[in-house]
Amino acid sequence: MTKTGIMETAIRDGHQSLLATRMRTEDMIPALERMDAIGYHSIECWGGATFDTCMRFLKEDPWLRLREIKSRLKHTPTQMLLRGQNAVGYRHYADDVVQEFCERSVANGMDIFRIFDALNDTRNLETAFDAVKRAGGHVQGTICYTISPVHTVDRFAAMADRMVEMGADSLCIKDMAGLLSPMMAKALVSRLKKDHPDKLLQMHCHDTSGYSEMAYLMGVQAGADVIDCAVSSLAGGTSQPATETLVAALAEDPENATGLDLVKIAELSDYFRDVRKRYWKFESGLLGVDAGVLQHQVPGGMISNLVGQLRDQGAESKLGEVLAENARVRADLGYPPLVTPSSQIVGTQAVLNVLTGKRYASVTKETKNLAKGMYGETGQPIAADVLKTILGDEAPITHRPADELAPELDEARAQIGDLAENIDDVLSYVMFPQPAKEFLQWRREGGGPERELVAAIVGAMWVGEKQAARQVVQPVAAPVNGDTNTWRSYGRLRQMR
Repeated sequence: MTKTGIMETAIRDGHQSLLATRMRTEDMIPALERMDAIGYHSIECWGGATFDTCMRFLKEDPWLRLREIKSRLKHTPTQMLLRGQNAVGYRHYADDVVQEFCERSVANGMDIFRIFDALNDTRNLETAFDAVKRAGGHVQGTICYTISPVHTVDRFAAMADRMVEMGADSLCIKDMAGLLSPMMAKALVSRLKKDHPDKLLQMHCHDTSGYSEMAYLMGVQAGADVIDCAVSSLAGGTSQPATETLVAALAEDPENATGLDLVKIAELSDYFRDVRKRYWKFESGLLGVDAGVLQHQVPGGMISNLVGQLRDQGAESKLGEVLAENARVRADLGYPPLVTPSSQIVGTQAVLNVLTGKRYASVTKETKNLAKGMYGETGQPIAADVLKTILGDEAPITHRPADELAPELDEARAQIGDLAENIDDVLSYVMFPQPAKEFLQWRREGGGPERELVAAIVGAMWVGEKQAARQVVQPVAAPVNGDTNTWRSYGRLRQMR
């Protein structure tokens, strides 16, 4: 009997999409053992915007978060989102950085790496693929799904072929804006499974347009093996479809049933419903279905970004003009998929074009780099007149962008000095220099994540079905075996549990 796997996204994309990625580790920990017992295919818990947000806003060590999660997931693989040569940052990093980051991610507890490139340029996946394979991780080659005159089933299939040649262990269709229609889901999944019947195929859809549940059902019937969902309390809108809904729907299809227990999932959802209330001020406000995305193709998170930029300029009323200009800029720039960082590049340029009243009169550094080929090859060549306006007489590159980059790790080690206690800290600094430096300095001055996190772990004891009862236990000051991230209080907690 064929079973459909479910990847649970609540502690990564669920709260990233709905709560600005602000969920703290202390609110994840009480749910992890329950999540582990459900029987998910995998649990997405890291990558995407979580790395940045941990240090920038939450004063948490993202590496410690991964270790804490992994220590509680005894039966379920961890999964993350990796931006190819961008790793978890917003620019291309040198190969030595990407290689070390992948190796350390596996060492800290990451199992499955969903690796994508914002432009679907497979050259930007090569280093990450190789590094994850050598470290013993699972490589999931990822297609960023988008709609344009040049993005066809044949083109996506050719990309999948190349990723399999590069060593992908599985494949994923990543629909970040909710644009994958039910019929296209059927067509694309059927083609990929026909071409690569031995490769697990996973679908990742956002519920923005209302398409996703239908796309999942059509995809599963066409052969998709795993679908990404979030428990209902963190589902819908710009997040994923609800886990309970898909589990119930597929239960009536014996060949594709998930076999998961709805009662256990409902209990988990109840827990996260209470957690969500703590983050009310970070709610996106983009709830329910936004069918407009089927026309403007702008992901919900990107819309909130555009609104923020316009509001800062007192021009929020121009959102409609910006959305229309966004489509024109995307066409000018060769139809890049609208996903980080290309979505921010296109969106910011559209805002500038509207506010200045003259297209490309002011061009961001990122737009120039995109035109120059520093992010990779776009879906089709950039319009010649636009290229001339942006670059002047400068010629774009045609080789792999990272070939331009000298090794970075040694210089980063020297720059951060003894604020970095280990190579993980150095990598954090390379990815996000200023936030990481501020975080590491804060930790050095006594505000380290251990004290705060241990108190949360010791206090987080879930009593009953719907609430976490908290006890105050003072963590000891001395580390165990010289590991500054492991405290005796952890052992006491485990004995208590």
